[in-house]
Amino acid sequence: MCEFCVQHGEGKKWYLQAKNYGEDMMSDLRRRKFIADFFSHPEHLTRDSGRLEKLKSAPPFVQRMIKAQAIRSMKNVHFGQVLPLEDVKEIFGFVNSVVRLPCICRKMSIGKEARYCYGVSLGPNGGAFADLLRGLDLSYLLGPDNSAFETLSREEALAAFAQHETEGLCHSVWSFITPFIGGICNCDRSDCLAMRATVTHDFKVMFRAEYVAGVNPDLCTGCRACMRVCQFGALGYSAANKKTFVDQSACYGCGICRSACKKEAIHLMPRAEVRAAAGVW
Repeated sequence: MCEFCVQHGEGKKWYLQAKNYGEDMMSDLRRRKFIADFFSHPEHLTRDSGRLEKLKSAPPFVQRMIKAQAIRSMKNVHFGQVLPLEDVKEIFGFVNSVVRLPCICRKMSIGKEARYCYGVSLGPNGGAFADLLRGLDLSYLLGPDNSAFETLSREEALAAFAQHETEGLCHSVWSFITPFIGGICNCDRSDCLAMRATVTHDFKVMFRAEYVAGVNPDLCTGCRACMRVCQFGALGYSAANKKTFVDQSACYGCGICRSACKKEAIHLMPRAEVRAAAGVW
């Protein structure tokens, strides 16, 4: 279990605990200010991305020190965790509303509206989290009409996530002043600033999933379709065996590779049961 599960999940998956989506948490003025600032001033995302680029030129010990301090701070305010589709389904089973909205990362990185982010709440119509966003000036993100917030049924939300899987997007839950979880995103390394920071810059702003992928060599045909959708470079190919394999120390356990495998040769295992990956977050 990741450290959030120990601290905020009583030893169980923290993102499957309804208390961490509680409407009462939105009465915290610090949390409300953080959310308002996060969405009202998106320039901080590109500014932080630029700082990571500059950090590359610093001495290694300086990089380690700054990253460690910044990551500790991120865990307290805005941190994510990768999760597979079956855990998304469990979340949709106990939240009372799902609201789809444009992704702030994509808006800042490629300048386009891309609806890959989903606000989840125990309250109706997006709950207090969505109410706060509706009260902000988000015209840069949504255009002048805030009706761009779409309230989805569970069935519609699951269908959308299934579609995101076919696009090779990785699901992740995000805290807004931990442990409150306000959203589930669908990330890729090219356009998502959070995943780019985590994978490209080794600035860990998201935990790996509670799972690790494995390949059944008896079913694998070596087509390598799974390799094309892996955001983490965790899949390889054996020319001698004509099979793909998983570098489990690099795997984030998102499960997206399964959706690309027509032979159902890929499965997920609990991270704690895989020696190479247990304790690697």
